[in-house]
Amino acid sequence: MRELIRGASPRLKARIAGILYLASLVIGLFGELVIRGRLGFAFGLLAVSCSTVMTLVLCDILKTVQRSLALLAASFNLVGLAFEALRWNPQGANIALVFHGLYCLLIGYLVFRSAFLPRILGASMAFAGLAWLTFFSSLLANHLSPWNVASGLLGEASLMLWLLAMGVNGQRRNEWADVSMNF
Repeated sequence: MRELIRGASPRLKARIAGILYLASLVIGLFGELVIRGRLGFAFGLLAVSCSTVMTLVLCDILKTVQRSLALLAASFNLVGLAFEALRWNPQGANIALVFHGLYCLLIGYLVFRSAFLPRILGASMAFAGLAWLTFFSSLLANHLSPWNVASGLLGEASLMLWLLAMGVNGQRRNEWADVSMNF
């Protein structure tokens, strides 16, 4: 599977990331809102698995912009996904969403700086990241609810839908990669 994704074009990788993004969202919401108990927990783990692979694929796409920030973003999201899998929320704060917010901020910056995705998507992801960071305090998150959740979902949905429908401009991404390899 890893070799299949590694050899894929940037556009196909972007579409794979979009599919995984959508799958993790749908599976996660279904597990949280419809199914309870052990089966709901299993759906949550499946959603975390889809998000993990999506994170790695998106990191691979964006590493040409700035490798260290792409890896840092992926690390933040993977830590957040680990908290989500464990369902650990100390003192009511949703630590998984806080790490995801940091991920969204960095991904937003990388998308904004890239020449192969629209800048507005980077801004919307950064805005989503700020919305998710409100979950550091359960009081703040509850006070801003449902606007923080709607802002986070809307910001992420814009990137997810773009990846699904358009992918990335493969030629520009490859040109960007060639320039970054020469430095």
